[in-house]
Amino acid sequence: MPAFSIKHATAADIPAIISIQEQTWEPTYGEILSKDQIDYMFSKIYSFDALKSQMEDGQSFLILMKENDPAGFASVSEEKPGTFKLHKLYVLPSTQGTGAGKFLLGEAEQYVKEAGGHVMLLNVNRYNKAKAFYEKQGYQVIEEQDIAIGPYWMNDYILEKRLD
Repeated sequence: MPAFSIKHATAADIPAIISIQEQTWEPTYGEILSKDQIDYMFSKIYSFDALKSQMEDGQSFLILMKENDPAGFASVSEEKPGTFKLHKLYVLPSTQGTGAGKFLLGEAEQYVKEAGGHVMLLNVNRYNKAKAFYEKQGYQVIEEQDIAIGPYWMNDYILEKRLD
């Protein structure tokens, strides 16, 4: 098993986050979303300025390091006292299947617990195979939600896990 560690990201790490995203979005969403929707969402969520704004607005980014190279990232923020949301969790396609995602999710959950969180929520596209991954890690679907993003719709499940 590769040696993984976590780095708490700063604005200086935004280029690494963008690079990971550029390598993961097409394989992750290419069968689910149109190319136009992927490009639109990428520009709205993963531009340098958008990521910097997310950091300034309270999202904490954790970078998964494989040896000394960024191989994934997650971001979380507190939604209300004790309840956090996992906004993002991606690992490079070349790292998937190595335990990297499980390690990164576990580290995000530990970060949330240390910050006083008892519940973690996340959204996953209803057609994304990652739903099975999250359910295997103890998350349960609590509702469905359709979210407008510009002219597009995200059709998601909301999943929840108690961290107590």
